[in-house]
Amino acid sequence: MTKIASIEPLLARVGIRNQLLVKVVTEDGLYGWGESGLSARERSVAATVEHFADFLVGQDSRQIGRIWQECYRSQYFEGGRVFTAAMSAIDIALYDLLGKRLGVPVYQLLGGRQRDTVPSFGSCTADNIDENLAHARQLIDAGWDCIRVVPSYYDRGTVFEPRRSIARTARDLVTVREAIGNEIVLGIDYHHRLSVAETASFCGMLPSGTLDFLEEPIRCETPEAYAALRRLTDMPFAVGEEFASKWQAAPYVEQGLTQYMRLDICNIGGFTEALKVAGWCERHYIDLMPHNPLGPVCTAASVHLGAAVPNFSWLETRQTPVEELGFHDPHLFPVQMRMEGSVYVVPDAPGLGIEVNEEAIRSADAPQHVEPPHLRRPDGSVTNW
Repeated sequence: MTKIASIEPLLARVGIRNQLLVKVVTEDGLYGWGESGLSARERSVAATVEHFADFLVGQDSRQIGRIWQECYRSQYFEGGRVFTAAMSAIDIALYDLLGKRLGVPVYQLLGGRQRDTVPSFGSCTADNIDENLAHARQLIDAGWDCIRVVPSYYDRGTVFEPRRSIARTARDLVTVREAIGNEIVLGIDYHHRLSVAETASFCGMLPSGTLDFLEEPIRCETPEAYAALRRLTDMPFAVGEEFASKWQAAPYVEQGLTQYMRLDICNIGGFTEALKVAGWCERHYIDLMPHNPLGPVCTAASVHLGAAVPNFSWLETRQTPVEELGFHDPHLFPVQMRMEGSVYVVPDAPGLGIEVNEEAIRSADAPQHVEPPHLRRPDGSVTNW
């Protein structure tokens, strides 16, 4: 009765994004939910889920680690982000299913609860300093003690000129720090839009103590580039949301190239892989700061992970008084993680502790083709989004 009967990807428009959910059902009718994290490329992941379903149907749903290994090693080519995004959704669904079968929350399957609440950080994403300051004060008044801002992009969505951006952003950050004081943790996400030299210049423009973390200033493909950057600045880095495996995370952990691990449980390989990275980080005194830009299933999985590991800082949330993107629609997800102020309350319900209105998901707006912005420099050349 524990054998897998079906694995189905469900793709729907939720809020301003598509969400790719995966439902795993066993022969006795029990089911679990997972979510994939490869935004804007969900159809590729859905096709991979269907490939995996071809050989996973009929297998014992309780053999989660073995299933992970077979998905990863059942082709000549190594995983990659499309494969591990599909594996993540399946892995999370299998944990949800097993928790329901045993009548325990998922974190009990991970070693038990180490905290009662999971703290989060909120984001200020306005285009101007006055609005960002107002949002920061609103978040602080609502209980947030960790705030992330975005850089000044100027012609957002079309043109990005890094020198203009870093000069204005540095001035704005000094203003924000003066306004909020030193007790609030302040970070910024540069969305890997800079080079090593540009990042070093940016850090040099900031008085010591202005920023508590700099997230993803450059792309992650070349650890040696982060090593060079580390020699040029003492700014704490928050890196990892692009990682698709423990192998990608390895040099960043072993060489001290990140001070906060931004792994995404819906990209890195689900609970099975995230726990391995978390243990590795613990050895090197690196706290997790999980990426969480998706829907209620991703949020629930991230909360269970955050509850079960000792080395944890903040979970990204997109559910704040200043930012509601429609990802957590209560009609589509009638039961989801509960927030009290800035923290998620660790649930006691079996599995992930969420419910999906499957009929509503199936009849929701059809997924739209989503193409991330194709940024260019003023000279017409292409740069990173």
